Parts: sequence; C-alpha cells; structure tokens
Amino acid sequence: MKTLHKRLNNTFFALLFAVYTVLSLSAVSVISVSAQGDLPRLVDEADLLTDSEESELSDLLDEISERQQVDVVVVAVNSMDGATAMDYADDFYDYNGYGLGSGRDGILLLISMEERDWCMTTRGYGITAFTDAGQEYMSEQFVSDLSLGDYAAAFTNFANLCDDFITEAKAGTPYDIDHLPDESFSLVGGLVLSFGIAFIISLIATGIMKGQLNSVSSQSAANNYIKQGSMQLTKKSDLFLYKKVNRVRKQENNSSSSSSGSSHSGGSRTHTSSSGATHGGSSGKF
Repeated sequence: MKTLHKRLNNTFFALLFAVYTVLSLSAVSVISVSAQGDLPRLVDEADLLTDSEESELSDLLDEISERQQVDVVVVAVNSMDGATAMDYADDFYDYNGYGLGSGRDGILLLISMEERDWCMTTRGYGITAFTDAGQEYMSEQFVSDLSLGDYAAAFTNFANLCDDFITEAKAGTPYDIDHLPDESFSLVGGLVLSFGIAFIISLIATGIMKGQLNSVSSQSAANNYIKQGSMQLTKKSDLFLYKKVNRVRKQENNSSSSSSGSSHSGGSRTHTSSSGATHGGSSGKF
C-alpha cells in the first residue's frame, strides 16, 4: 500500500513538473516573440478602420518606419484596464518590442475609446525628433479628426507628420517652440490667388460696362461732368475724423530661467516607464 501511495505521489509531482515546464517555455516563447517586434505597426483592437483603410495605413507606417529607421506606430484599444494613457502607451511600446536600432527609436500614438484618450509616447531618437512643442502642434492637426470619428484621416495625418518631423530632425533642425511648420505661406498664397482672380474678374466686368457707354466721352476735369447751376453748396465745414498715435512697447527684462525640457525652454520632458526606459510624450482627450 505504501509503495502504491509512493508511486502516486511520484506520478503527481512528475505531472506537476511537466505542466510547470510547458508553462515556463510558453512564457519564454511569448517574451521572445514580443522582443523581436512581431506585432504590426498598426494595432486596431477597437476596430475603428475598414479592411482597406487598415491595409493602406499599415503600408504607410511600414514605409515611413523602414525608410526613416524610426518606428511609427498606431494603436487603438477599447479600454486601458484602469491604467493611465501614458503608462499604457509606454508599456505597450516597451513590452511589445517596438523601436528600431540600439536606442529603440520611435513614436507610438495610442487611442482609447473608453474615455476618449489619446497619447503619444516617444523613445530613443523619437525624443529628439518629437519635442513637447512639436507634439502639441501635431495633436492640433489630428485631434479634430478623431473628435469627428474620421480615424483613417487622423492616423494618416499623424503618420505623414511623423515623416516630416523625422526628416527635419535629421537635417539638424528639429521642430520646436521657435521652429514649427509654417502654414502662413500657404495662407498668404491662397489669399493672393483669391485677390488676383477677383481683380481679373473685376477688370473684365468694368471693361464690358465701359464698352456699353457709347454716349459718354471722357472729360479733362471733374467740373465738366456737372451741369451748370445744378448743384449749390449751402454749408461748408471741416470735421476732425481721427488721429494716429504710434506706441512703442517698453522692453522687458526677463532674468528668470526655466529648467531644461520645460515648455518654455523647448526640447522634450522625459519620464521613466515601468520597464526602466526613458520616454517622452504627451496626452489629452478627443
């Protein structure tokens, strides 16, 4: 009886060891796959995009990431399971193997539908390319599309902005508080074009009207257009209409200094994720 009991115990412990070994190997396998970066650069768990939109955006993210050698990632989830947007984005980036090169360079845009959160997290060269001011500018370009539910447009705009920002950073001039994409030229160009078209139309219109005035001939003086005795001035006075005052603003001395990485000095503020990695980033609601 004791022998049978001993054999049963040995069998039980052998089975327990086998199960533990399988689970351990599975865990190692998952971590290994994750570290190799097998997850796609577009993860649409919230099912916000159509199949064709997913395909086009995935191709765009892959092309930009591989050409620039900086990972550009978009993740959409339904819930963050109680985590903050920044913590969730950092951990999703770190533990799923994103980032290229030794510095694991890249940027990830997270969208959570539960509380309508958005978050950008950067790592490695992404911290340099996407400053705090740069991220604020970027969010102003795509958050309105998120609010309207045009997720394909928002994600595509984000990807193209990333491409532009990385190119500018590699040229040695990252976008920052004193150097952001200039939209004034296109605005002025549009206004000039509009005025030009309006001017041409007005010339054509006045030319047509002038051609119809066959009974009227030009005169050398304005008085010649007035019929004699048809107008008499009964009162004359001078009215003061306005005055012009030029003001020069007094120069202010600002001796205060801000810490490196603040919104006043430019650059990127950083924090440490749960994995111990250094990240930059920003977040908000849409």
